[in-house]
Amino acid sequence: MKKYTANELRNAWKKFYTDRGHVDCGAVSLVSDGSTGVLFNVAGMQPLMPYLLGKKHPLGTRLCNVQGCIRTIDIDSVGDKSHGTFFEMMGSWSLGDYFKEDRCKWSYELLTEVFGFDRDHLAATVFAGDENAPRDEEGAQCRIKSGFKPENIYYLPKEDNWWGLEFGPCGPDSEMFYVADVPPCGPDCKPGCHCGKYTEIGNDVFMQYEKHQDGTLTPLEKKNVDTGWGLERNLAFLNGTDDVYKTDVHAPVITYIEESSGKKYEEDEKLTKSMRILADHTRTAVMLIGDEAKLVPGNTGAGYVLRRLIRRGVRHARNLGLDKNNILNIAATYIDRVYSEAYPNLVKNREFVLKELSKEIERFESTLENGMKEFRKILDRSREAGLKNIEGKDAFYLYDTFGFPLELTVEMAREEGLSVDEEGFKAAMEQQKQTARAGSAFAQKDTSSVFDDLDASIVSEFIGYYKLSAEQEIIALADENALTGSVGEGVRATLITAQTPFYATMGGQKGDTGIIKTSTGVFNVEETIKLAGGRIGHTGVVESGTIEKGQKAELKVNAEKRASTCRNHSATHLLQAALREVVGSDAHQQGSYQDTERTRFDFSYGKALTKEEIERVEDIVNEKIAENLPVITDVMGIEEAKKTGAMALFGEKYGDTVRVVKMGDFSKELCGGTHVINTGAIGAFKILSESGIAAGIRRIEGITGKAVTEYYKNIEKELIEAAKLLKTDPANLLNRAGQVMSEIKSLSSENEKLKSQLANAKAGDAAQTEVKGVKVFTMRVDDVEMNELRNIGDDLKTKAGEGVIFIASACSGRVNLLAMATDGAVAMGAHAGNLIKELAPIVNGGGGGRPNMAQAGGKDPSKIDELMSGVASVVEKQLK
Repeated sequence: MKKYTANELRNAWKKFYTDRGHVDCGAVSLVSDGSTGVLFNVAGMQPLMPYLLGKKHPLGTRLCNVQGCIRTIDIDSVGDKSHGTFFEMMGSWSLGDYFKEDRCKWSYELLTEVFGFDRDHLAATVFAGDENAPRDEEGAQCRIKSGFKPENIYYLPKEDNWWGLEFGPCGPDSEMFYVADVPPCGPDCKPGCHCGKYTEIGNDVFMQYEKHQDGTLTPLEKKNVDTGWGLERNLAFLNGTDDVYKTDVHAPVITYIEESSGKKYEEDEKLTKSMRILADHTRTAVMLIGDEAKLVPGNTGAGYVLRRLIRRGVRHARNLGLDKNNILNIAATYIDRVYSEAYPNLVKNREFVLKELSKEIERFESTLENGMKEFRKILDRSREAGLKNIEGKDAFYLYDTFGFPLELTVEMAREEGLSVDEEGFKAAMEQQKQTARAGSAFAQKDTSSVFDDLDASIVSEFIGYYKLSAEQEIIALADENALTGSVGEGVRATLITAQTPFYATMGGQKGDTGIIKTSTGVFNVEETIKLAGGRIGHTGVVESGTIEKGQKAELKVNAEKRASTCRNHSATHLLQAALREVVGSDAHQQGSYQDTERTRFDFSYGKALTKEEIERVEDIVNEKIAENLPVITDVMGIEEAKKTGAMALFGEKYGDTVRVVKMGDFSKELCGGTHVINTGAIGAFKILSESGIAAGIRRIEGITGKAVTEYYKNIEKELIEAAKLLKTDPANLLNRAGQVMSEIKSLSSENEKLKSQLANAKAGDAAQTEVKGVKVFTMRVDDVEMNELRNIGDDLKTKAGEGVIFIASACSGRVNLLAMATDGAVAMGAHAGNLIKELAPIVNGGGGGRPNMAQAGGKDPSKIDELMSGVASVVEKQLK
């Protein structure tokens, strides 16, 4: 067998297939577009599912690539020699082109002529047949004809050699194995056995049937082939090892970990596992953050998985004595030395990757130490109570307070021989959500499912890009519970027409409102929504009379509200282009929303915009509005649109034909929404706020048109009112405000001085006791803030000489507590921090600090006297 580096193996694979008429279709993002119901691309064939199911691929019928994949379902196995959360699949496909004979011939050529396997050491499996599909004799004969020995062909059952979804295309598959020169483990030893005699190399899936809902199979008119070989597994095998961490995709990192930690790989089983997990999880984090999606850690979806991987990696780095800088060096090694050629996006996004990774590690490290202490306490408490698991509420406490993902707690508990009540965790999570939702209004009842049983031919077409009214027949009607033939006055309902000028909420743009009239009634459209099956629903209330299915109706969009929404939507396009001009191409759209009131634009960016940047973005947008740029929409194929450089929202699913919206030469985006005819119609643009909404995600909110005029009118009104209050005119408001602030500052200073003098005068009244030779001073002085309380404490400490001081103050309905201990008292065991920690709960508070000084706040002033009475006894317990 020939030895390969990872780059050589990738290139050899693609060259082999392009030499045989295949097109390298390239890899797609690791983050799924959502069409398959999973967060990530988990297999090489996943992005090609629409084409395997019959859709025509723009690049032809013969394809190949090397696709990165993310799979966390077996994350608990990561740490052994072969499993990883990121892996690469080398794939090739026939979409209704060649079938078994060519596929088997090329697989054998690749194995023997390219990779150097010899015939004696190759085996293959084929489908053994069942009651629904016959034995795959064709596959077996094609394997033999290609060069496999007949005695090395094995027939295995459906669970081993069949691929298919619940319904749709399916068929037998045939796996290829290397046969080692070791004796079989027994009479039943065959491919799939884990004794070490057979090592899987790759798999060919032959999609030749369609499975129907009744379970029957019929032959497909166009048969497909899906071939997949795992790069890391084959790379290790070709280089004479079963350990992927000894190949060149991991070896430089393992060497760095050894040098930095002083630990040797494979010397200690537990530490070797930590090395592998740290390497794998850091690599996956690098791949996800550096991906075209520029994923950042978060609390939901794919962002949560990324956060979980980074934090698990941080814990295993600690096991090895490594810190943030070491992890960042590992990340840089993957970018610079391992994947720079295969994944140029990583090099391009290098600084972004390292910055986001650094921020997430810092977030977790800031709570990790205390979180681990709490975990140990929970562990001890569980064992003392005789429990075999950690309670769900405790696991949620670690998650909510210290950022420990549930899976991390489960893993740590397992290492200690305990389990975690995961259902209890979910219940605690749900309880918090319910509490957060308490008092909020419930959304209107979702009635969309009542249309699910409609005939598939009942669909809707949006015709409202250039018209706001139409006459149509009502083809479906439903109240809040079921399909119906008519609805009367005051009834909430949803109706469907074959064509409509009403835009349905999608792509961030809020749907239209308006009126639908028939000969017998008036229907007020409050919302327009997308329904399943390509339908558009007009949802609202019958204003008068009755509305009936089958009636002719006049549909009329509220023109004023549509115009306002269009202004905000078009302004959003200008905003995105201006933003990227000011802060650079690192600003990627993460979402947007436009209605009649305002626009909201979310984007990935690592820091808050400066005041100057915000002003510049706003100025650019208004400049483009003043230029009165034409807004032109072109309809074209998706591939053609991408070639024009039109911006697309990552993760958005686009059809074969798309609309490209251009605003002069300044902005070009894929967009299915409605817009103004020229930028001058926007009128004006004003940014109201710029803020962070999640780690690495910023949000800009803005207004346009008349709303900007109203905004400035309200400001002017407030200026006039403020000027009246300060007995001046608006032009002199700033000077007058400065004078008033100076007066307030002077009076406040005088007030604090008087309070300080009064409190210091009371300092001599501090109660004094003595326990075990240490003086204890207690004092209550109300209406004093914490800063002044410290001044009083310092004064009392100077006068006391040696001892412990405890001062309490009821102030504005709350409690301020201060504890101090002199050096002599600390030497005898006194601890101000522990004193505060034990007493503060009495007043419903909490706090802590150093041995010589600590402070706390509380919520119950009525318990101050009770607290003060216990100070001396707590000090006595502390003293040696």
